[in-house]
Amino acid sequence: MIKKTLLSLLVLAAIFACSSSEDGSPSTGGNTDDFNRQAMLTNWADNFIIPAYQALASDLSALKSDKDTFVANPDQGNLDALRFSWLEAYETWQYVEMFNIGQAEQINYAFQMNVYPTNVSDIQNNIQNGGYDLASVNNNDAVGFPAVDYMLYGIAENDTMIINAYTSDALAESNKAYLSDLVNQMESLTTIVLNDWTSIYRNEFVNSTANTATSSTNKLTNDFIFYYEKGLRANKIGIPAGVFSATPFSDKVEAFYNKNVSRQLALNGLRAVQKFFNGEGFNSTSTGESFKQYLDYLNTIKDGADLSELINDQFDEAELKIQALNDNFSQQVETDNTKMTEAYDELQKAVVLLKVDMIQAMNISVDFVDADGD
Repeated sequence: MIKKTLLSLLVLAAIFACSSSEDGSPSTGGNTDDFNRQAMLTNWADNFIIPAYQALASDLSALKSDKDTFVANPDQGNLDALRFSWLEAYETWQYVEMFNIGQAEQINYAFQMNVYPTNVSDIQNNIQNGGYDLASVNNNDAVGFPAVDYMLYGIAENDTMIINAYTSDALAESNKAYLSDLVNQMESLTTIVLNDWTSIYRNEFVNSTANTATSSTNKLTNDFIFYYEKGLRANKIGIPAGVFSATPFSDKVEAFYNKNVSRQLALNGLRAVQKFFNGEGFNSTSTGESFKQYLDYLNTIKDGADLSELINDQFDEAELKIQALNDNFSQQVETDNTKMTEAYDELQKAVVLLKVDMIQAMNISVDFVDADGD
């Protein structure tokens, strides 16, 4: 009788194990979660977040210097130099946009740096009327990188006319003042966020090791996933491609007025996500603790494969699709939007792996709701 009972229990256990693995849900192999969160937070802060902000601050300092030169002497050479430094800073921005935590969250940093499409009517009204408050939420779509994009590429039809907008136009002085105020504000906001990280917030961040809704790991994990889902997948690809609407929007791409760098910025955003996921430093490929190491420590398996490997493979697939797109996403949408939606689909596949499987393995709750769905 005892043998029959034991046999029955073993059969039930085997059935349960099979049903658990066949539904596609990740398994952690029964590992207790004693992962060193503080080591992970330290790696994040010291090797990625702070160096990325330092690089952005340096790039914005160069942008401000080139802006000052252009405002003093608006000519083609100075315009070209200013455009170059704008793009350098914009590329670096892709590595910090996901970190909506600390002072960045308090001052709504991202909303003042990269809301697009920029609102040309608001910009023109500000220029014509003066007395604007760039920090007002009403101006979130009239500031930051997209607004500078307009001021450098879209304020007139060609380079000669753009230079005239800063020299002979009736609003030349107002145009120069607005461009100057935009860049100065971007540098000032970045300095606020960076100084907080290097003076106070860094220690607070790395010592917040609990598993609570307000702890550093939980908050930044949510920020990371939200950026991937909304900032990268939806804003850069899905919205222009018309995934969430009846028609595409070729005017809602990042860096719309430049015309030639929307793919480049999207690739930078995806590469930033993958580097951070794998624990790489901002300035190096050497790795420390991050999401990949956390999932590997937990021995998280999905469909017979390491979850971290599945996520990296999906990032790679998404990158291949983005690489195949036109440098100018507006043109891509207008000529062959199917390739845009294909890139979106590959990005979307990783949303489930991150927002469902990774979160579940790490025992973290999602603290945001995105209407786009999973």
